[in-house]
Amino acid sequence: MALGYLALVLHAHLPFVRHPESDYVLEEEWLFEAITETYIPLIHLLEGLERDGVPFKMTLSLTPPLVSMLRDELLQDRYDRHLDRLLELAEKESQHNRNHSHISYLADHYVQEFTQVKATWQRYDRDLIIAFKKFLLSNHLEIITCGATHGYFPVLQMYPQAVWAQLKVACDHYEQNFGQAPKGIWLPECAYYEGIERMIADVGLRYFITDGHGILYARPRPRFGTYAPIFTETGVAAFGRDHESSQQVWSAEVGYPGAPEYREFYKDLGWEADYDYIKPYIMPNGQRKNTGIKYHKITSRGIGLGEKQLYDPYWAKEKAIEHAANFIFNRERQIEHLTSVMDKPPLIVAPYDAELFGHWWYEGPWFLDAFFRQAAQRQNTFTVTHLADYLQTHNVHQVCRPSQSSWGYKGFHEYWLNETNTWIYPHLHKVTERMIDLSQREPADPLEERGLNQAAREVLLAQSSDWAFIMRTGTMVSYAVRRTRSHLMRFNKLYDDITEGSIDAGWLDKVEAIDNIFPAINYRIYRKDPTLVTVGDNGRSLRWFLNRLHMN
Repeated sequence: MALGYLALVLHAHLPFVRHPESDYVLEEEWLFEAITETYIPLIHLLEGLERDGVPFKMTLSLTPPLVSMLRDELLQDRYDRHLDRLLELAEKESQHNRNHSHISYLADHYVQEFTQVKATWQRYDRDLIIAFKKFLLSNHLEIITCGATHGYFPVLQMYPQAVWAQLKVACDHYEQNFGQAPKGIWLPECAYYEGIERMIADVGLRYFITDGHGILYARPRPRFGTYAPIFTETGVAAFGRDHESSQQVWSAEVGYPGAPEYREFYKDLGWEADYDYIKPYIMPNGQRKNTGIKYHKITSRGIGLGEKQLYDPYWAKEKAIEHAANFIFNRERQIEHLTSVMDKPPLIVAPYDAELFGHWWYEGPWFLDAFFRQAAQRQNTFTVTHLADYLQTHNVHQVCRPSQSSWGYKGFHEYWLNETNTWIYPHLHKVTERMIDLSQREPADPLEERGLNQAAREVLLAQSSDWAFIMRTGTMVSYAVRRTRSHLMRFNKLYDDITEGSIDAGWLDKVEAIDNIFPAINYRIYRKDPTLVTVGDNGRSLRWFLNRLHMN
């Protein structure tokens, strides 16, 4: 038998970026790039492992906004056009550079890649959820959920109804799309506050994923640190991120993606090609953008983009295989050491953003493929597992109270609560109070019920943690501000129209067509009794601060 276990967990999430009111919105390409560079390559990885009889298990969170966008006909149509243009550009590049053998070789590589992506996209009738569901049913993949719109729970905690709505809508949406209830949840931004486990249990979930120090500073201190889950007092299990395995992949200093052989993300054909040549493939207003075709490798740290050498997929793939072997070697040594000091088999939980693999780190899917294939041949030290199976076979664990935490800067809440974004929270609190008030109503007619349901959608969309995150990073800030304001304004108009009994049916039609997430939502979700949840000692300081924000 193996000495321990390793659980690879990928978190696949994008905010709800869908704009039928415009012919072109750059932010929709966040989804298109992720489909091309991460989600379909991940499906290719799973299919290849299954085809070759390689034993593998992995946990994957698919957030409700991402699932909704992947199944949206408008976005599917737009991705068709996006992929056709991308393939056309790659083929044009192959011909254009026929006298430059290396670039022609790279262009041919992209032609082959995009052709395979298109074939897989069409094979699943443009619905990638069908593909992921297939591996859920075969038990190779444990698909878990997240908050309904990736709301940041600790800053919502003063209104338990808001947190409950995020949880319940997410679980209902999961069941509607996958035909079964989810077993676990990736807490948005891995952010935990004391007391939320009561609602997690109440909604029917068995476990959640949080950051490592949320477990390390639990009370009492967990005997095995993050190398075994803990049970909360509600019976819900908590898994914590392993810092050592995360650092090897994430770290900008020592992480694998910084190897000189790997593809350079920031040197893209869209910014380097002759303007008249590339114009049909950039933004309609003529502004340059990334195309996804990149010809250069990282080369070495510290040199300028103009000094980058040409990329070679062959040697990059060899490096990914080498890094996978190194990752396995380090996990083996880690587990051997843990086994010597633990009286139960250790579990290493290695969670990452899914978009790291393929989008940010082009060679990431090759790394994962090599990892699973090599791990299958070296099962004497650890076995790969997913979290649901681990809990089924190991059901005795220490009972503790996790510590408030997130996987953001310094491990607490300041990335989502700082001088760049604090202005949003008094508004979010006000619309939440109004939504709780609206939830007590019984609609006078079908039009009012539609308005109440749309109001609930607008509150959830405004709560997305992505908007506060973008404001803090300083990229695409105007878009994040505009999205926050638009959802707040739409809700407030709905609130006024509903309370005054004068709903504008034509305007509601338009808003429903734009923000069409959660078609089966029931606004009464906000009636949940808030006394079911209490805020523990380590939540009081944040709650006090949120109250001060609200009062001011």
